[in-house]
Amino acid sequence: MLIFLTVLIAIVCVLLMVVVLIQNPKGGGLDATFGGKGAQQVLGAARSTDFMEKLTWYLFAALMILCLVTSLLVGKG
Repeated sequence: MLIFLTVLIAIVCVLLMVVVLIQNPKGGGLDATFGGKGAQQVLGAARSTDFMEKLTWYLFAALMILCLVTSLLVGKG
């Protein structure tokens, strides 16, 4: 169980890094390097920014919850 949670934390960390790096630092949506123009045409500029921001917060929350659960399991073991 502990190994599964550790691998899950690592996956969430990598996804969080990717999502943060894809975002434009000025808040303009997806970076053009990663196909942002096509994504903005499909989703719309405002919707892609909202999606990336929500995804960042969800991944952050998942990371914190996973870390807390893992620390509780390690403390009991």
